[in-house]
Amino acid sequence: MGIYDREYYRREGPSVLASFTEAGRACWALIVINIAAFVLQLLTRHWGGPDLFGGDDEGFRPASSLGAFTDFFVLNPDLVMHGQVWRLLTYAFLHDPERLGHILFNMLFLWWLGTDVEDLYGSVEFVAIYLTSCVLGGIAFVAAHFWFPEMGGDCLGASGAVTTVLILCTLHYPTRTILLFFILPVPLWLIAVFQVSHDLFGFLSFNPQGVAVTVHLAGAAFAYVYYKRQWRLTSLWPQVQSWLRARHQPKLRVYHGEESRPLPVATAVPAADVDEHLEAKVDTVLEKVARTGQGSLTDSERAILLRASEAYKKKRT
Repeated sequence: MGIYDREYYRREGPSVLASFTEAGRACWALIVINIAAFVLQLLTRHWGGPDLFGGDDEGFRPASSLGAFTDFFVLNPDLVMHGQVWRLLTYAFLHDPERLGHILFNMLFLWWLGTDVEDLYGSVEFVAIYLTSCVLGGIAFVAAHFWFPEMGGDCLGASGAVTTVLILCTLHYPTRTILLFFILPVPLWLIAVFQVSHDLFGFLSFNPQGVAVTVHLAGAAFAYVYYKRQWRLTSLWPQVQSWLRARHQPKLRVYHGEESRPLPVATAVPAADVDEHLEAKVDTVLEKVARTGQGSLTDSERAILLRASEAYKKKRT
């Protein structure tokens, strides 16, 4: 009896094929979406362009040359500023339909490195990281377009989000070795340093050479800050939901009703004080009569004289 036949050595669980399909489910889903979008781009493209195998860089060509589907979702900074904000995300699921290497290398690196990152953070958090890096890269590209118009053009491709995955995987496994071009073994940290340095040089020299370096740099910066700050995007979502609900709910107003005011308390005023006040008012009215006559008296002044005459009558009686 061989060792693999013993009860304590038998491995319970999925087969090798099942384990392969279960690993990196989010990565597989993202790859499938990218491939489906690429097929739609091919079906709607304007044929007659360069060879499909012409390169793998992120293009800055006019979107109108790539077909209706690409035109509607590509990252065009001017259209974003006119309200088409979905382009800040959708561009990352498009690739140059005239260069097969563009999507091929992006998807290969996403699969090689993304499965490890997904295992570290979980599928939901991995998707949140991926989509957030896409949006941040899009925002960085739009900002750079208006700050540095000479770097202009439209942007498409997943390499910004793939750069985020590359940096995160490097920070966790810096000494891991991958076969570059399936032949040359290279440590992961060296690939990351080369990628960031190349993009940084292109950005500082204003010579992107057809590559959206701002998108790559934004993805790398996001990955580094995410790792150092130990963020968890999914834990922030409930707080965002509560904040959004609070903004859309009408503000409550506390109704206090009419404030109860104390009723005036009647106090007895000495008769002497009343008489003195009345006599002073009468004197003022009589002086006015002497100056201008009775016709100048107001109704209130006539009432004072009437009150005074009634008071004198009471005293006589």
